[in-house]
Amino acid sequence: MSEAADPSHSPALLAEVAALPAMPGVYRYFDAAGQVLYVGKARDLKKRVSSYFQKNHGGTRIGHMVTKIVRMETTVVRSEAEALLLENNLIKTLNPRFNILFRDDKSYPYLKMTGSFPAPNHVPNQVPNSPPAQVETAGAATNSIAVAVPIHFPRMAYYRGAVDRKHQYFGPYPSAWAVKETIQLLQKAFRLRTCEDTVFSNRTRPCLLYQIKRCSGPCVNYISPEAYAHDVANAAAFLLGDTQAVLDGLQARMLRHADRLEFEQAAELRNQMGALAKVLHQQSMETGSDKDVDILAVKLQGGRACVNLAMVRGGRHLGDRAYYPVHVDDATATDVLEAFIAQHYIDLVVPPQLITSEAVDVELIEALSSQQGVKVSAVHNPREQRRIWLEMAQKNAGIQLARLLAEEGSQQARTRALVEALDLAPESLETFCIECFDISHTAGEATQASCVVFLDHKMQNAQYRRYNIEGITPGDDYAAMRQVLLRRYGKAETMPHLVLVDGGKGQVSMAREVFAELGLDLGLIVGVEKGEGRKVGLEELVFADGRAKVSLAPDSAALMLVAQIRDEAHRFAITGMRAKRAKVRTGSSKLEDIPGIGPKRRAKLLQRFGGIRGVANAGADDIATVDGISKELAEEIYRALH
Repeated sequence: MSEAADPSHSPALLAEVAALPAMPGVYRYFDAAGQVLYVGKARDLKKRVSSYFQKNHGGTRIGHMVTKIVRMETTVVRSEAEALLLENNLIKTLNPRFNILFRDDKSYPYLKMTGSFPAPNHVPNQVPNSPPAQVETAGAATNSIAVAVPIHFPRMAYYRGAVDRKHQYFGPYPSAWAVKETIQLLQKAFRLRTCEDTVFSNRTRPCLLYQIKRCSGPCVNYISPEAYAHDVANAAAFLLGDTQAVLDGLQARMLRHADRLEFEQAAELRNQMGALAKVLHQQSMETGSDKDVDILAVKLQGGRACVNLAMVRGGRHLGDRAYYPVHVDDATATDVLEAFIAQHYIDLVVPPQLITSEAVDVELIEALSSQQGVKVSAVHNPREQRRIWLEMAQKNAGIQLARLLAEEGSQQARTRALVEALDLAPESLETFCIECFDISHTAGEATQASCVVFLDHKMQNAQYRRYNIEGITPGDDYAAMRQVLLRRYGKAETMPHLVLVDGGKGQVSMAREVFAELGLDLGLIVGVEKGEGRKVGLEELVFADGRAKVSLAPDSAALMLVAQIRDEAHRFAITGMRAKRAKVRTGSSKLEDIPGIGPKRRAKLLQRFGGIRGVANAGADDIATVDGISKELAEEIYRALH
């Protein structure tokens, strides 16, 4: 229902709204403190922005936001696709308070083929009707391979990170499990190698994978480069969904061998066809037109939301991944789904087909198509196999959301139990903050202190810190604790509600000494002392302000939270200590810092030994075998790295 403009807004703001052009653009609303409230896009800026100030939004999330607007900024663009791109870049950058936000998690794993090889239709005598290859770009959503100079025996491997054109990448996959399962399938059907290049180049006899028929033994020339190229191309076609073409090609080759009375080779191809047929049967692969599809299902409950993204690539259902947005409040399932589509695909290649649990705005899909440069369609009420996929995604969204709500409820109960057990009085449980410290080293080597942070009922990984401890007697944990506490709180402007130290009276006494020196509240310090026999569940809490020890029941929710935080601090310290120790033992010197080692020699060394650690593990005689490395220089390299 329309009504007069809200009188709480300044005449200058309302005049600015009235003067907006009827063009595509992006708008930003700000509050009195200059904080960004909301970022939105519009095909018609004047019409869209005016609706905020002329309609009664009631007590909704948007209505609450409108009452706080004191200023706005707009940017006019040429098209709605440009507006979509700018809107979501601003959402990621500004983190507006009233937008539905998804965590920027696009670190999808890929199946990687090392080196380059011909596309399937470029391999001699290859299967007919193989699709032309496409060059993979970073974050692409469809399987593809690149055409480049071939090498004899490409390797397939699990990979996560930025893609390039030096290798071939198939994916992305929703999980590491999906990649590794695919690799196992390809090993069974095409027997491609998975070993590291350094292992491959130094083998004199085949490994166990050859014995169990999971590799064709290219390391010892048990297969020709031409035959291996056939298997690589067939594997690529399989990943692209052209399974029938692969089977037809294998059958044609088998019959040609049989006609030439080459029965052994024909039998090998027959066995390969059998393995592939078994894989296809186990995977229940679709052979229809839906080769690359994303299925999106939304579930709302208890003020939280879950978007379940399931992926179909090359006709195979690869699994799913759950996303949990924030700021959903009174948002509808359609609102959440449209926000996900706009934010998730902003820098990923979208597949040509989206199957959605809710009907989404046609203009959003058109803008996405324009941005991607390909035709994208969205289906809301699918049939047959698509309906099965969507129902599966909807069920998984419900399961994942129920699990999240259970976990959040449990964590909140643990936080409340600890606050009550220690008689604390934070302003709210959501702002209750705990920092926990742990010291880790091996016989005094590579000593590090870790600090982990618990806030808003969960561990805050982004706020973790490691501190290198120097200038102390090796193995002196008390001195290490003193140093890290001084560095952490010496100039701190804010303090946590609780400071946990992993240790008993000794560590607590050191913490008390530091806090007294800094003039801080001793009541913040709690030591986690191991109980009798150092058994888990028998820990006692030791205080720095003179209070008696507290022994919580083994099944106490408060003790569970303390143990969770303490264990996380220990894990974080251990991983940092191991990394530092490995650096110490492999030599902190860089190759390029060694006299006589330039970029070319460094590249040859790293290529020969597979990395700096491989160089460090090599003897001087082995290093001297590298082209351009004299025996004297090899000995100098060995000394520098040891």
